[in-house]
Amino acid sequence: MIAAPELQTEFHYPQDTDTRFSSDTDFDDPDGRIAIQGKGKAKKAKKAPGEKGKGAFGAGGNGAPGRMNGHHQENGMEQMMLFEVVKMGKSAMQSVVDDWIESYKHDRDIALLDLINFFIQCSGCKGVVSSDMFRHMQNSEIIRKMTEEFDEDSGDYPLTISGPQWKKFKASFCEFIGVLVRQCQYSIIYDEYMMDTVISLLTGLSDSQVRAFRHTSTLAAMKLMTALVNVALNLSINMDNTQRQYEAERNKMIGKRANERLELLLQKRKELQENQDEIENMMNAIFKGVFIHRYRDAIAEIRAICIEEIGVWMKMYSDAFLNDSYLKYVGWTMHDKQGEVRLKCLTALQGLYYNRELNNKLELFTSRFKDRIVSMTLDKEYDVAVQAIKLLTLVLHSSDEVLTPEDCESVYHLVYSAHRPVAIAAGEFLYKKLFSHRDAEEDSMPKRRGRASINATLLKTTVFFFLESELHEHAAYLVDSMWECAADLLKDWECMISLLLDEPLPGEEALTDRQETALIEILLCTIRQAAECHPPVGRGSGKRVLTAKEKKTQLDDKSRMTELFAVALPPLLAKYSVDAEKVTNLLQLPQYFDLEIYTTGRLEKHLEALLRQIRDIVEKHTDTDVLEACSKTYHSLCNEEYTIFNRVDIARSQLLDEQVDKFARLLDDFLQEGEELDEDDAYQVLSTLKRITAFHNAHDLSKWDLFTSNYKLLKSGIENGDMPEQIVTHALQCTHYVILWHLAKVSDGTSTKEDMVTLRKQMRAFSLMCQRYLTNVNTAVKEQAFTILCDMMMIFSHQIMSGGREALEPLVYSPDSSLQAELLSFILDHVFIDQDDDGSTDDEAGKIEALHKRRNLLAAYCKLIIYNVVEMNTGADIFKQYMRYYNDYGDIIKETMSKTRQIDKIQCAKTLILSLQQLFNEMVSELGHNFDRSSSAFCGIKELARRFSLTFGLDQVKTRDAIAMLHKDGIEFAFKEPSPQGEGNPPAHLAFLDILSEFSSKLMRQDKRTVHMYLERFMTVQMTLQREDCWLPLISYRNSLQAGADDDTMSVISGISSRGSSVRSKKAKPATGKRKLVEVEESSSSSTDMWLTREQQQQQQQQVSGMQGAQQTPLMMPSPHLTSTAIRPDPTAKRMRPEDSYLGVYGMGTPGDQSHQQPPTPQAAQSQQQQQQAQQQQHPPQSQTPQPQQHPQHPQTPQPQHHHQPQMDYNTQVSWMLAQRQQEEVRQQQERAMNYAKLRSNLQHAIRRNTGLMEDDEEPIVEDVMMSSEGRIEDLNEGMDFDTMDIDLPPSKNRRERSELKPDFFDPASIMDESVRSTHFLGYDAFQR
Repeated sequence: MIAAPELQTEFHYPQDTDTRFSSDTDFDDPDGRIAIQGKGKAKKAKKAPGEKGKGAFGAGGNGAPGRMNGHHQENGMEQMMLFEVVKMGKSAMQSVVDDWIESYKHDRDIALLDLINFFIQCSGCKGVVSSDMFRHMQNSEIIRKMTEEFDEDSGDYPLTISGPQWKKFKASFCEFIGVLVRQCQYSIIYDEYMMDTVISLLTGLSDSQVRAFRHTSTLAAMKLMTALVNVALNLSINMDNTQRQYEAERNKMIGKRANERLELLLQKRKELQENQDEIENMMNAIFKGVFIHRYRDAIAEIRAICIEEIGVWMKMYSDAFLNDSYLKYVGWTMHDKQGEVRLKCLTALQGLYYNRELNNKLELFTSRFKDRIVSMTLDKEYDVAVQAIKLLTLVLHSSDEVLTPEDCESVYHLVYSAHRPVAIAAGEFLYKKLFSHRDAEEDSMPKRRGRASINATLLKTTVFFFLESELHEHAAYLVDSMWECAADLLKDWECMISLLLDEPLPGEEALTDRQETALIEILLCTIRQAAECHPPVGRGSGKRVLTAKEKKTQLDDKSRMTELFAVALPPLLAKYSVDAEKVTNLLQLPQYFDLEIYTTGRLEKHLEALLRQIRDIVEKHTDTDVLEACSKTYHSLCNEEYTIFNRVDIARSQLLDEQVDKFARLLDDFLQEGEELDEDDAYQVLSTLKRITAFHNAHDLSKWDLFTSNYKLLKSGIENGDMPEQIVTHALQCTHYVILWHLAKVSDGTSTKEDMVTLRKQMRAFSLMCQRYLTNVNTAVKEQAFTILCDMMMIFSHQIMSGGREALEPLVYSPDSSLQAELLSFILDHVFIDQDDDGSTDDEAGKIEALHKRRNLLAAYCKLIIYNVVEMNTGADIFKQYMRYYNDYGDIIKETMSKTRQIDKIQCAKTLILSLQQLFNEMVSELGHNFDRSSSAFCGIKELARRFSLTFGLDQVKTRDAIAMLHKDGIEFAFKEPSPQGEGNPPAHLAFLDILSEFSSKLMRQDKRTVHMYLERFMTVQMTLQREDCWLPLISYRNSLQAGADDDTMSVISGISSRGSSVRSKKAKPATGKRKLVEVEESSSSSTDMWLTREQQQQQQQQVSGMQGAQQTPLMMPSPHLTSTAIRPDPTAKRMRPEDSYLGVYGMGTPGDQSHQQPPTPQAAQSQQQQQQAQQQQHPPQSQTPQPQQHPQHPQTPQPQHHHQPQMDYNTQVSWMLAQRQQEEVRQQQERAMNYAKLRSNLQHAIRRNTGLMEDDEEPIVEDVMMSSEGRIEDLNEGMDFDTMDIDLPPSKNRRERSELKPDFFDPASIMDESVRSTHFLGYDAFQR
């Protein structure tokens, strides 16, 4: 806030000037010449005699020599207007404004004209206000004239145009207004001319129906208001200083008191008070003339500008604006439907709550709108939610008693949000609420480390919060949310180690086992976050490039964590060695170490201790997660780049040697026992096999021959059939790892031919073994065998030779038909089952886990289909389950269909129709041949066919061959089986044509004719004549193939017509702002021309289609010959009924009507000619249209060329007539709309031209496009203090009657609802949007 310098002691104002406004909303000239569209009138002082006769838009004189639009030429700037200078944005705005002020002092009319044109041009208007307009026209007339000259070619204007040239225009525009007021604040703004003119212009433009005018003027008015608020603040400061000086002087003793100084201070205070009153009048005129109406504007950008600026006013001049009279607008607008407006509300409030000195003035607002702010933390716009949480954090910072525990809990859970900015904001709120309260005694105490430090209590609080949230698997998200605000706390690993290893202090409560588990999990997440420097999975789009500072922090953190945990990790593992969950998390820590520290820090003895602890854990545990964690730790430590590699490699080899030898010894004893298997021996074999399998996943154990031993074990299980389930599953997995490591060695190119032969034998033998285990009685074994088989077939498919690896061709493995059948049978038996049939578990979590497992099995098989490992037609059994299991597997099946279509469209279509045929056969076998076509089974197949049809998309050209093949296979299937009742009855599968008709809409018009011809090959003459219910599928299918030809023609014509209309609309849009009758007539004429073009195109299409042969149906009629008079009737003629307007003009044909083959007789032609002449005399055409070519035999009688017209059946003709009727109704609606616009325009012109009727008691037009707030205002305003700079402004000009407006209700759920907009903005505003 910048205070103005001390004002001069004396102010030279005209003595006869009253500096205060007598009314609150209008600034008027002495003669009452200005009809300010802004809001109201203002009283002016008398002007000099030379100024009489001029309004606020007066003009006179010429500019100063050497100037152009108020700019000096000697400053190096070329002659240009203010708009060009601001648009360039390169010159110092101070000098631009100074030049304008000099021009204003020389001739204020010329300078103001330049300023007025500046605002007009900034709106994107090409019109220019001339001196004559400036001198003689009223404000509203000038704005109307500019509206008529507004450029309609583009909806963009300077504030919305993109590009480098306009990038900084808005900032320069706002800066110009601010600098203008700042430079004029001591004299010019009080001359009752410049500010009155500018405010009058901006207020009038802000009521314009043109969006560009409304947007630009609102921004200018709000920035002008902000600048005036700053001036008012400076005046207030100066008044306070003057008052203090006056009080100090008056309190002096009489002998020392300077009476002259007292008089000067009194005079100065009086002048400052008068200036402040004038500024207040200006601000209230802008607030009530622009803000009150524009903060509810139909355009979100305009509403956002108003809310943003009112926040600036309340923050800048809180004594005047920070009260409930202004805060209520921000509170109401928080219910806006547009996120950008809600965002401005929150950012405006943040600036207020940040200053604690303002908290007392915000208490009532907080109590009324706190619930709304809390609910906005769940806003659908993430930016709004983030700012709402930040605002609540500021509220929490100002007072702990405002937010209830329920309010805080609604924010707490957002730390687990997938959107990182929301989570970080919630983490900061959580940290402020739970961790930032420290006593003064704690701050003064010396800092202690470890368990006795302050962070120990905060870490315990973090653990308690994590456990109470009951989201134990999301510790990484909690840590990431608090990482930015509580990094020092989360990186206090020394304190965490102390809490886990040290004994509790006297009187301190020790951590429970559950709390220790949570602390270890949080510890691991903090280590990972510090080492990787990127958020967990699901937050963020990927790894970003770290800055130099972040890289340095990362290296420092890795070094510090390694130094700490290299020493502390062995004791931690020793303490929790029997707890599988704790050990699993602790064993992941070495993956993030800087292993070089072990050597540089002389920590080898701690490395030895770590290796001993890992070895002990491997021997103690059989849990898969623990063993895999040990395997990964060894893999991390066995890095050849570091000097510790040899030491770790020796320890690993010793461990694996012992385990492999033990497994071989136990396996020999185990297999020799035969049928009598000992449980202890089985457990020993299983535990050892688990350890080997876990290590084989990450380490190459090829030097130990594990394939032979595992194969013996699996073979024994097949032969004896009593092998324990877990032994078989782990043996299968271990053997799979053996083959994969062998393949990796062969792929490197360092192996011999014998190695490849060996691998091929092992792979085929193992595949056969897995195939045999598919028939095992144990479900887990079968699922493991199936998964491994699918992986093996994918790995060793023809894809293995890609990338220049043709040498691996001998390893390619293609499954035979028996294996494909077994895999498909497994899927059908174990995946496509009801949830209740799976009796493995009863709890909900178990059911979800079982569903995930079945989805993985289905995905594994679908990959084989996609990559052409198995035949594509096997997918028919998968696709037919699409509807029944849509909720469980719909996404997988749909993606499979999409991928197969990309590979081979025709084969995919054949697979789809095969799946429908299979379902049809299953239904027939269940219900018999005489099934009801309304049954649920048949309707289900039809619905599935409809879904399949939708997957083909809208591009008929791309799917043309596939759809044609689908129809071919469907027709062949329908007529394949003869009728079981004998000849004369429909084929057994004829009802399948009803299903096939779902795909007819995907056929192109010419293909429909081809498919129909192919269908006729299977039909006999008797079939064509049948009309019984059993033949309805054939009839409906034939109709679906025939009905589309004319529809396609109409759709093509419609598309061409609409495109042409679009082009015309872009070239010449109707100037609704001008509202001239001539343009309405031109628009009507162009609409008629469009109809003519459409009819000519339709006639041409019908003539072409008539040359291609027709499929006869029992009822035919000749296609009507369209003429312009049929489409453009005389507007004075009586409107016919629908049946008169179509059937009366185009008579229905009958089967015996041969008029399309023979020309009419001379008598008929003469009679027809007489009828046409009589009709033309009664209804003369609007314009001369070219007549059809005359028949060569009858040159005097124009006849329709029926021999070129296609034949249409009854359904087609009815459809055509309905379409024509709809088009006629649309045209009539357009004419009515044009007439209404013309009438309304004429009324408004008449009203505005009538100087005696200024609509003084009417609301602004823009009220029609807003949601009002009055109904809810009564509740919200109850108890609020409305003391403000309240000036009783009279009603504004250019308003409508209140009785015409909707009731003023405030509904937070529907504020700014687009549906309440009236037709007021259907002209320019609809176009601009």
